[in-house]
Amino acid sequence: MKFNPSTVQTRVASPLGAIAIAATEQGLAGLWFIEQQRHLPPEVAGPDAWPEDAAHPVLEQARRQLGEYFGGKRQDFDLPLDLACGTAFQQSVWQALRGIVHGQVISYAEVGRRIGNPAAVRAVGGAVGRNPLSIIVPCHRVMGSNGTLTGYGGGLVRKTALLRLEGALQASLP
Repeated sequence: MKFNPSTVQTRVASPLGAIAIAATEQGLAGLWFIEQQRHLPPEVAGPDAWPEDAAHPVLEQARRQLGEYFGGKRQDFDLPLDLACGTAFQQSVWQALRGIVHGQVISYAEVGRRIGNPAAVRAVGGAVGRNPLSIIVPCHRVMGSNGTLTGYGGGLVRKTALLRLEGALQASLP
């Protein structure tokens, strides 16, 4: 993935662990759990890390909306997004994910149908796994066709917690 060189970032505390959020002038460009996150861009930490800018208006808005979401007071996010880091196919999958209603889950096959490519289940899975805006673009709402919890970049424990928060999983399920 190629991110805009003007990307800035900050950190947000959450009940599921520390989160890095990143933005450009176009909108929110990334949200990743800092610990145990697959596909965490190297620019989040290390010598070439994006600069910190907690006062960036989109990052301030995202921080507030995430607090409301985790507090059970928000179901949808109203943020400008910058998804330009992905390919055209990835972007089509990410847009389809945005259409999954809070508290609902769908299969990877259904995502493929929604983008007009029902045979692309594996490619859909790859695009879902590389979603740079976890939670905001709700990839946690995608499950296996048989209803099983499958992969999540932030780990299945977090996926389970997010689905429970949204009422999509009963507390008694794993």
